[in-house]
Parts: sequence; C-alpha cells; structure tokens
Amino acid sequence: MRAKRPICRTLGIAPSTYHAHDARRRRPERAPPRVLRDVALRPEIQRIYDDNFQVYGVRKVWRQMLREGFDVARCTVGRLMKTMGLKGVIRGKPHRTTIPDKAAPCPFDRVNRHFKAPAPNTLWVADFSVPQKAA
Repeated sequence: MRAKRPICRTLGIAPSTYHAHDARRRRPERAPPRVLRDVALRPEIQRIYDDNFQVYGVRKVWRQMLREGFDVARCTVGRLMKTMGLKGVIRGKPHRTTIPDKAAPCPFDRVNRHFKAPAPNTLWVADFSVPQKAA
C-alpha cells in the first residue's frame, strides 16, 4: 500500500482514483454502464460501417442503428466512431482557396521568426502580401 502513495502523489491523482482504476481493470464487469454499453455498441457500429462499404458517416450509421432497433443517441455513435477512427466519405471536390505562385520571390525575413519584442515599439511586424486571383 505504501508503494502506491508516492506514485499517486507523483501523478497528481488521489489514491482512491488509482484503486478504482485498478479494480475496474481486474474486474471489467464492474465497469460503469456507459463503458459496458460502449463495448457492446462498437462491434455493431463497425458491422454497419463495413456492410455499407465504409462510406457511411455518423448520421447514416445512427439512422441504420435506429432501424435495427438500437436505442442509441447520435452523439454516442459520433463519439464511438471518432474513437474507432471511422469517417464517412465526403462528396464533392475539396475547395482550394490559395494557389501559391512558385515564381514570386519570397520576402526576406528581417526578424528571423522571433516575434516577441523585448520592449514596446521595438519590433513591428506586418504582412503586405497582395492577394492573388485564382486562375
């Protein structure tokens, strides 16, 4: 018991937090209801995502789960899909807002990327670039 107290003090957590986490790790069935529900929902979300060619996003996976009889919130599906690394396919072409001119000269960096001034009115930084029109 004494060996755990310095670890808790070093990590900045209460000993009760450590013991609760250790008990949950040893007996997963005593985990909170949200954790147990997440464990049950993850394979279903993965199945629906895979059955639909991995293109469904949060909204469509959520709607499919409701059709199949799962009582689940949209935000829960979104949270689990995010932790599982699942994303829906976005339609359309991405918009390109800036097209750099490779032939244009790059202005000289007079402050060497140090933008903190030692005193007031000793360093002034401005951007005088001219916006380019898209071709």
